[in-house]
Amino acid sequence: MKFIKFLVPVSFLFLSCNFGKDIQLSDGIWLGQLDVMDHETLPFNFRVAVIDGNHRMEIYNADEIIEVDEIEIKNDSIKIKLPVFEGYILGRFSETEIKGSFIKESVERTVPFTAIFGENRRFKTTKTPSKNISGVWETNFSPNTDSSYMAKGIFKQNGSKLTGTYRTTTGDYRFLDGAMDGDSIKLSTFDGAHAFLFTAHVTDSSMMGTFYSGNHFKEPFEARRNGNFELPDADSLTYLKKGFDKLAFSFPDEKQHRVSLEDKQFKDKVVIVQIMGTWCPNCLDETKFLVKYLKQRNNPDLKVVGLAFETSKTAENAFKAINRLKERIGVSYPILLAQHGTSDKSTAHEKLPMLDHILSYPTTIFIDKKGAVRKIHTGFNGPATGNTYMTFKREFGGFVDQLLAE
Repeated sequence: MKFIKFLVPVSFLFLSCNFGKDIQLSDGIWLGQLDVMDHETLPFNFRVAVIDGNHRMEIYNADEIIEVDEIEIKNDSIKIKLPVFEGYILGRFSETEIKGSFIKESVERTVPFTAIFGENRRFKTTKTPSKNISGVWETNFSPNTDSSYMAKGIFKQNGSKLTGTYRTTTGDYRFLDGAMDGDSIKLSTFDGAHAFLFTAHVTDSSMMGTFYSGNHFKEPFEARRNGNFELPDADSLTYLKKGFDKLAFSFPDEKQHRVSLEDKQFKDKVVIVQIMGTWCPNCLDETKFLVKYLKQRNNPDLKVVGLAFETSKTAENAFKAINRLKERIGVSYPILLAQHGTSDKSTAHEKLPMLDHILSYPTTIFIDKKGAVRKIHTGFNGPATGNTYMTFKREFGGFVDQLLAE
């Protein structure tokens, strides 16, 4: 494990009295909490270890473990920089407490944060579970509105312990970890990019609740048991408009060189184009998958290129985020800056007008050796989706093999 160099952090937004000097966070399990909306708190557990004077952290969401090795400490001030994503926790601390905030600068969001040492329960329960929600739930977010969309809830319950996720046409809602308290459920996840909390009341066959994203957004949802429910085929949601037979773009790389599919490096190659953003957890899952796949295959006839649509206000900061992603994940393929200042999908569509729309980050475009678009896959369902993810990996490998053999 590499060592971290201590840096002098920027000025802190949250101050607290009675904190000591030259102290260390206590080794062991902690409970972090983010203040969202409606007086709700979003909890997550993490473990701290002090190794040779340097702090390390692991954040837990069900089966997911997020390793954090960028922790800057000066006296009783702390900055915890989450891996890959721009978000960070800033505050003051004692051996057994942290008070501060979770900050995402590019979108000007600040969420109050506290943490206490020694608490390993994510959600406190007071009632024996009266329901078991294990199985598949057909879910409608923002029902009866223009913003309505469908999702597939997949849950596993063991006593009061509850895990699972929601799949949508654009991706999944990560590794959700929570509890059943009587007839009420609470599920949460925190990964450094998104802070999600789901609360609901359930019957044997129905569910009504609220989804919170940080302290800036919430929406209602309704669900019913339906073991046969399936989302639309992810390969059928995005397509080329009539009159277009190829994808075309020209965007800069980090050295300000314009890169296009007409370049020699892509000639007579199978090319996978990844429409993505460094702020996007589903894009991170796909990037990790692509990095691993390329290492395993190492085929000179296969190329990948990323098109980044970034929220950073300047191109300079956008490329910093891109380079951070590449360094942390080991990305060997080029990631070009397609847009900065917004991740708005309608604006992104203007950069790739031959597509009927951009519905999701990520969107993955498969191009054969003759330059023809053969398939467009909308969204990415990552490891949290279990069998769906395994099926995707098999189908991805089989289709790429088919294109390479042509």
